[in-house]
Amino acid sequence: MLTLASKLKRDDAVKSGHSNSAVTDSARRVSIRDRLLVKGNLRLKLLLLFLLPDTCKVNFPDVNKLHHFQLDVTPDEGYYQSGKFQFEVEVPEAYNMAPPKVKCLTRIWHPNITETGEICLSLLREHSIDCTGWAPTRTLKDVVWGLNSLFTDLLNFDDPLNIEAAEHHLRDKDDFRCKVQDFIKQYAR
Repeated sequence: MLTLASKLKRDDAVKSGHSNSAVTDSARRVSIRDRLLVKGNLRLKLLLLFLLPDTCKVNFPDVNKLHHFQLDVTPDEGYYQSGKFQFEVEVPEAYNMAPPKVKCLTRIWHPNITETGEICLSLLREHSIDCTGWAPTRTLKDVVWGLNSLFTDLLNFDDPLNIEAAEHHLRDKDDFRCKVQDFIKQYAR
């Protein structure tokens, strides 16, 4: 598998005239996604340091794969306060025309996240009826903000993905809070 770093090294070698003739055009091409990610990576890191909430932290498990990263969200208010929730973000080859694929790796009791990690967040939808879905003008910063907001202002009990959690909240808010805290103690520390 070719990594972005090796593609960029080959491009530099070709530009400086140190390449052999065996290097083909396809080997020298870098996808639009990879170019956008390299350009956006520094910007994302700076935004995470200065403009995003203190409750978010981004990790790149493999620095050569900028299209795959993990986001840790540690809410400082609400039902999910004191939990640490990890998300896996995979940026598709068709980025920025297609949204990133996101999965919650931490088991959670949440109306908009299933226990298996599926997420209901409109900006992650490629096609949305209400026009709030993904658009090429959206960025990874928007995704990070959206995931963070799932624990505060975007917490939605009226349009749930996890219907059981939403109904639990409607029936008994105190018991819902207790179950959320149990999940945090077991899975989100």
